[in-house]
Amino acid sequence: MIESKIIVGVIGAGRIGKLHIDNMKNMKNVRLKTVSDVFADQLEEWFQSSGVENMTTDYHDIINDPEIDAIFICSPTDTHTSIIKEAANSGKHIFCEKPISFSDEETLEAYEVVKKTGVKFQIGFNRRYDRNFSKVRSLVETKEIGDLHILKITSRDPEPPSLDYVSRSGGIFVDMAIHDFDMARFITGSEVEEVYVQGAALVNPKIAELGDIDTAVISLKFANGEIGVIDNSRQAVYGYDQRLEAFGSNGSAIANNETESRVEVLSKEGVKGDNPLHFFLERYNDAYIREVKEFFDAIENDSETTCNFVDGIMAQRIAMAAKKSLETGLPVKVEKLS
Repeated sequence: MIESKIIVGVIGAGRIGKLHIDNMKNMKNVRLKTVSDVFADQLEEWFQSSGVENMTTDYHDIINDPEIDAIFICSPTDTHTSIIKEAANSGKHIFCEKPISFSDEETLEAYEVVKKTGVKFQIGFNRRYDRNFSKVRSLVETKEIGDLHILKITSRDPEPPSLDYVSRSGGIFVDMAIHDFDMARFITGSEVEEVYVQGAALVNPKIAELGDIDTAVISLKFANGEIGVIDNSRQAVYGYDQRLEAFGSNGSAIANNETESRVEVLSKEGVKGDNPLHFFLERYNDAYIREVKEFFDAIENDSETTCNFVDGIMAQRIAMAAKKSLETGLPVKVEKLS
């Protein structure tokens, strides 16, 4: 008996698109049929070893292909909602990288189309699938640390992006901290009611000229009464700093950085160990694989996706409230989803 495969198209062959393709080509239940990218003519050498059958410059070749079951949207954010609506109306299941859009109105329009068509939709908040963070979530859920009081999240990149990228990113809250906003909801199991932000451009003052910041401390107030704090920086010179602590009435659960090894060398000069892994592709690759497998499981078993459209909407709304808080210097309520 020939095992049926999920036939996939990938829209966008940049860094994240290539990562998903590299991971999917090793999955036995997946057939990578087509990848589209506006710069496809510059990707011929990569394409030859990609494991994908076809390459095109027009993503409509994927949307209009009746054989393709699911699409991965890895293109720039300002293209997401139009592709989501076209794909949903074509009956394709959708995996979309964050954020869904830069506009709440556009995001809600796409949400209504996805609900109406009934296709599966998963948003790419890969950190939920990290073994350490998911373990902390489990410890909070089972109350092994008692009632959660404080959630602390540290998320710092090893180096800032280019100014060109910053100008197109939507800002640090939508581009970077949105992962932390989703993680806050994931760990606590509660909605964020209010945010308060202090921030500055301390890494590169030119980022301020673009109306953005590179350093932030974000206070969160949750609907269930818990409180949280997130600190972000665009530059941690020692590596990709990703840590989390859930502090409760009976104890604390801490997820520290991943390193190349846990070996420490002790000498009279001091104690030395490995720095954190350098970037997100190294730190979270296992999580990227796990999130994609769970998306395919939802398709094969006709079950709900584990990180859905509402998760994308709410993380985006927290990001928008954070931006408003920075602008006004005041706490800002997060709009609820009616």
